[in-house]
Amino acid sequence: MSEAGPDLVVAGAGGGLVAALRAAQHGLDVLVVEADPHHRRGNNTSMSTAMIPGVGTRWQRAAGVEDSPDLFVADVRRKTKGAGDERLARALAEVSPQLLEWLADTGLPLSLVTDFRYPGHSVDRCHTVEGRHGTVLLDHLAKAVSASPRIDVLVPARLVDVLADADGGVRAAVVETPDGDREEIPTPAVLLATNGYGADPELVARHCPEIAGAVYHGGENSRGDALRIGAALGAATAFLDAYQGHAALSPKSATLVSWATVMHGGVLLDLSGRRFGDETTGYSEYAATLAARPGATGWLVFDRRVHDACLAFTDFRQAVDSGAIVWADDAEALAKSTGLPAGEVAGELTVAAAVARGEGRDRFGRTDFEAPLEPPYAAARVVPALFHTQGGLVVDGAARVLRPDGTPIRGLYASGGAAAGISGHGASGYLAGNGLLPALGLALLAADHVFHRTTEEGPR
Repeated sequence: MSEAGPDLVVAGAGGGLVAALRAAQHGLDVLVVEADPHHRRGNNTSMSTAMIPGVGTRWQRAAGVEDSPDLFVADVRRKTKGAGDERLARALAEVSPQLLEWLADTGLPLSLVTDFRYPGHSVDRCHTVEGRHGTVLLDHLAKAVSASPRIDVLVPARLVDVLADADGGVRAAVVETPDGDREEIPTPAVLLATNGYGADPELVARHCPEIAGAVYHGGENSRGDALRIGAALGAATAFLDAYQGHAALSPKSATLVSWATVMHGGVLLDLSGRRFGDETTGYSEYAATLAARPGATGWLVFDRRVHDACLAFTDFRQAVDSGAIVWADDAEALAKSTGLPAGEVAGELTVAAAVARGEGRDRFGRTDFEAPLEPPYAAARVVPALFHTQGGLVVDGAARVLRPDGTPIRGLYASGGAAAGISGHGASGYLAGNGLLPALGLALLAADHVFHRTTEEGPR
């Protein structure tokens, strides 16, 4: 680092590492500040299924998938009922092929998911890694960061403040270590990649009350730091009620059973032994639906075909290995194993199988069962969870944090859960990948903007 300090300070060693790597490739000096010494297994990037939407990628072309930013924006519009930030959605769609191909060119083995499609995506556009788990993604980024001579990593340490100059632009970052020592680090640019506020129960209860009683399954340092720092600098905020929930967290394994079980034909029963909605509307909004059921728990029911199709997911295999899955030869045995009423379980499975065969319509409007469930049956007890919040600082298409009047705060950027995302309000607008695409895509855009700004302004 130069005596003048780094060209960019990145707060958060999850998706923000993309910005660090990209900026270093541009020849900039970068400091990464991370509060959690165990972040490679404890932040939201590492806990994700590593699903990254890409629009018009080389993998899609190879598979004959036709996609476009217009189609992606239309999917966002439909899923959010017109409430999503389409301006930002388009910017992310446009940068997504560059992002994914850049990641692949750094050595990350990516592939297009074609065996099933998450709710809301009209074409196959989710790209992922082997095992479909974020640890593979984050380990790759962390190793690349460690190998770069232009990137320093300070951990454990927390960015506690960003200082402004007389014109309101960034002039320094203030970093605090666990022993209370503070250091003021001169820098012209800071990327807030500290995620949202999911780990702050008070903020969750204020903005997302319907999910406040659910299990929080995300990084423990997601405490709303970006909101606090941004507010002090006059930043605008939006969609603070937005979040990603999940209705398939196994309390036994503390991992996802995977919503792919549903998309391959599984059903979710509450404690009465009955279905209570169209499960394919989306795993995010179904979390609050499950949370509102008696006991706030249910049983995800599937079969051997679905089980085998989901083994591609590391989380699912971990649930299996933990003993979270119970098996039964028929509906009566399944009811006995789960403690659910036998008549209701048998009735629901019979009706669902008939609908899957095309014999009548589902009373909840579900149209996709893929195939009828066949005995032996598998079941896993699941509880609703909050994964991360989706509201935050308003940013433009270069990831610059904006004031309420739309002007950018010079040198301040936000990505991932620190930024207001593209999911609209609440949980129902969430599309698979709406967490990782803004986390990685905005980080890339921020690094590129810092580089171009540095090039235009010259050395400090």
